[in-house]
Amino acid sequence: MRALVVTREPPYVELAEVEEPRPLPNEALVDVHAVSLNRGESRRLPERPPGFVPGWDVAGVVSRGAEDGSGPGEGARVVGLVGSGAWAERAAVATETLAELPDEVSFAAASTLPVAGLTAYLMLQLGPMIGREVLVTGGAGGVGRFAVQLASRAGARVTAVARDAERAHGLTELGADEVLTELPAEGRAFDVILESVGGASLAAALQRVAPDGCVVSFGDSSGEEVRFRASSFYRSNGARLYGFMIFRELPRSGSGSRDLRYLAELVAAGELDPQVSLEASWEEAGQAIRALLDRRVRGKAVLHVRE
Repeated sequence: MRALVVTREPPYVELAEVEEPRPLPNEALVDVHAVSLNRGESRRLPERPPGFVPGWDVAGVVSRGAEDGSGPGEGARVVGLVGSGAWAERAAVATETLAELPDEVSFAAASTLPVAGLTAYLMLQLGPMIGREVLVTGGAGGVGRFAVQLASRAGARVTAVARDAERAHGLTELGADEVLTELPAEGRAFDVILESVGGASLAAALQRVAPDGCVVSFGDSSGEEVRFRASSFYRSNGARLYGFMIFRELPRSGSGSRDLRYLAELVAAGELDPQVSLEASWEEAGQAIRALLDRRVRGKAVLHVRE
């Protein structure tokens, strides 16, 4: 079968022939129709060994159900999450992170849900949202746009931070009550801060978290060191800093399949917009990855494996 494999030179991926996946008893074999790109996996391409098949998000059709009888059966339209290997014609997906799709949800839309959708959804499960002040940095990205919608839908007052007005386009329509282009260290406090920038942004977040509030750190797009006055944070009376990685959270929650189905149902009902702003054939993967890393994508980028 064909897959996008890592190469030594930019754009660090190319289509090549690879071995077929060999599913474990609890894994279904999925014919991949679409995958979405995430900054984390894309930034790490130069660090991967040549021949490695990257990819986390899968949307397609089950060609062979799991041997243990769990999960969707042959012919089911599905969305799922894998640790690697999604950027291929077929992928083996554990049924605990695989969900059947409503007919109304396209493969392109579904492919955005595993990493970006689940990250936003599970971070917001860390505390009640009704009446809370929620801040989302990196609000223009894939996770950020999901988080704005889900937090607003849950009853929070949402402030989003985006780098500039162009990147911030559409955030108000998604549910943001306020949109900022930077996060000053001084200002009103927030109960929940979803922070993906790091550096000065995380430092400011630690000074603006409310008593008993929570700063959830799930990214480091700036790559900068974090410097802040510790007293500003510990005087917040019970505030905490929580490090979040989706691949560690899902084994704890055991809710991957259920949560994916829930998010897909929201999309089917028109209550959640995946915000796909770039779609391309996987033969154009290099250009799509570059656009994502250069921040020329608002929301999500999707590659079509099968038309």
